[in-house]
Amino acid sequence: MPNLTNEPVILAAVRTPFGRRNGALRETRPDALLAGILAAALERSGVPGEAIGDVIAGCVSQAGEQGANIARQAALLAGLPPEVPGVSLNRMCGSSQFAVHAAAQAIAAGDLDFAIGCGVENMSRVPMFLDLTLGKQAFSGFDNLHPDILSRYPIPHQVESAERIADQWKLSRAALDDFAIESHRRAHAARLAGWHQEIVPVAGVDKDGTAFTLDHDEGVRAVIDHDKMKSMAPVFRSAETGVVTAANSSQVSDGASAIVLGSRAAAARLGLKPKARFLARVVAGSDPVMQLTGVIPATHMALKKAGLTMADMDWIELNEAFATVALCWVREFQPDTDKLNPWGGAIAHGHPLGGTGAALMAKMLCGLEHRGGKFGLQVMCIGHGMATATILERLE
Repeated sequence: MPNLTNEPVILAAVRTPFGRRNGALRETRPDALLAGILAAALERSGVPGEAIGDVIAGCVSQAGEQGANIARQAALLAGLPPEVPGVSLNRMCGSSQFAVHAAAQAIAAGDLDFAIGCGVENMSRVPMFLDLTLGKQAFSGFDNLHPDILSRYPIPHQVESAERIADQWKLSRAALDDFAIESHRRAHAARLAGWHQEIVPVAGVDKDGTAFTLDHDEGVRAVIDHDKMKSMAPVFRSAETGVVTAANSSQVSDGASAIVLGSRAAAARLGLKPKARFLARVVAGSDPVMQLTGVIPATHMALKKAGLTMADMDWIELNEAFATVALCWVREFQPDTDKLNPWGGAIAHGHPLGGTGAALMAKMLCGLEHRGGKFGLQVMCIGHGMATATILERLE
């Protein structure tokens, strides 16, 4: 039996809509974007700000407006008392999923009663690989890697790793494009049905600069031009050897997310009803060259830790960094695909790096509540060969 005194539980889980690159959120600073979702998460949770023991934020490009420990800056902007500390971490694409893990671990250890795991990335304002001195995108992301690392592990661009996955699992261009189309179809259907109760609308601007309220993921397409999709050239390889295109890969996006956690005992003292508990929190290392296949061992680790099987899962949230990642995972586990990204994934709604992990967790929990499901699995690939995975049990 778990230690119910220190057992970490989720009290609220929210996210912003995801904006397209240079879209509706292009004029919103990332620290302000994160501050807004922190305030919304606290309001939904019922936890007073002064009770929060730490704000742990995932953010990949910690430079410019996302530098100077964005967790601390956003906490102050959100109106949290100055006594509430903050820390920012970078586990690349799994950053905010791991931020939630770290918050849960601190509570389980008895160090904190309440904490927030969160994340943000405004890729319109802070591009990947931003140079701190020049203030612009100035290098490829591999320029500063130690040559001894590259001699042992010739790490390619992630797109090339995605291509190698297609080669190994014999995934066709048609299969990848069909998966991408289905991601948009599911995401659009979920939006029309109004199922995304985890989304907190935010202020945005349209293409002319006019203010409006963004209440949906901006990158989701209601209609897919199949001919245009088929005509798109592969990102790196030739049309004869490549299958990975911009259309079957995740979108560059802007967004933020936040999960409020507390111990069972502390939540009970405040009369708060937990939404979910953790059955598994894992991080896995994998081949740095293939680099995106870590979702496979991470899933095995999480299922073993939870003592469950894939058949037990009621909702699976697999980050669609590339369609090849999702489809190789499907080949390995043969899940019920109706339970895999039922409301679409990053190919449709986007992938704001450090903001995605906690957002997918919020989305998954909302989906479990919507379907009356009990167990949910979230898994994300990470650059240079890692992956994060979480299994939640929704509490009635």
